[in-house]
Order: sequence, then structure tokens, then C-alpha cells
Amino acid sequence: MKKILGLSAVLALGAMSFACGDSAGNMANKAANSAGNMTNSAANMAKEATNSATNMAKEASNSAGNMTNSASNAAKQATNTVTNAAKDAVNKAANAAKQ
Repeated sequence: MKKILGLSAVLALGAMSFACGDSAGNMANKAANSAGNMTNSAANMAKEATNSATNMAKEASNSAGNMTNSASNAAKQATNTVTNAAKDAVNKAANAAKQ
């Protein structure tokens, strides 16, 4: 009877150790999965930040280009206005001199 009780106790302890081992293994797996998910999350956040910064740089570049074009067009228009005014003045002076 003592042998049966002793064997039962050993088997019970063995079962408990297996159960604890599985629990520890599961906890380790959960921790590893959690760390992997956190790494993926951090990588995704970094990717999103990079994409956002790239888009902002593109928008800034486009805005600068548009402003440059607007300034260039305004300068052309001003030059044409001054040139036309000068031509008109020269023509009026020439016509006045002929008369």
C-alpha cells in the first residue's frame, strides 16, 4: 500500500510538473508572440512616420514649385506691361515728331 501511495504521489508530482512546464512554455510563447507583435507594431509605426514625412516633403516641394511658377508668371506679366508701355511711349513720341 505504501508503494502504491508513493507511486501515486510521484505520478501526481510528475503530472503537476508537466502542467507547470506547459504553463511556463505557454507563457514563454505568449511573451515571444507579444514581443514579435510589438516589434511589428513599432516597424509599422516607423513605416507610417516615414511615409508621412515623405508625403509632407513632396507637398512642400510642390508648393514651392507652384510659388516659383506664380512668381515667374507675375514677373513675365510685369515685364510685358512695362515693355508695352515703353513701346506705346516711343510710338507716341515718334508720331508727335512727325507732325
